[in-house]
Amino acid sequence: MKTYPTPVLKRLRENGFDITSIYEAKRGMTDEEVARIATAEDRILITFDKDFGMIIFVENITIPGLIPLRFPPKSIEYIYSKLHAVLELGIDFKGKIVSIH
Repeated sequence: MKTYPTPVLKRLRENGFDITSIYEAKRGMTDEEVARIATAEDRILITFDKDFGMIIFVENITIPGLIPLRFPPKSIEYIYSKLHAVLELGIDFKGKIVSIH
């Protein structure tokens, strides 16, 4: 199932989370460009893209933090509930890689 994040982002924003979306801003960026933007804006990167682990460790690109989503995107509600539950914990994700399964 190809699921785009817009409804998830909207709901998270409605719940007070400050979220910027590359999908909304400029689709088609390279992973390196996305990493540079995350760093410039001091944002934690949340992604289903499995390449970001490679970028961080192999290409030695630094980002403020990474939350790789490692669960199947079954539905918008499923994605929202998993992500919301973790973000509500109030964890400081700066400098960390925290996978959500």
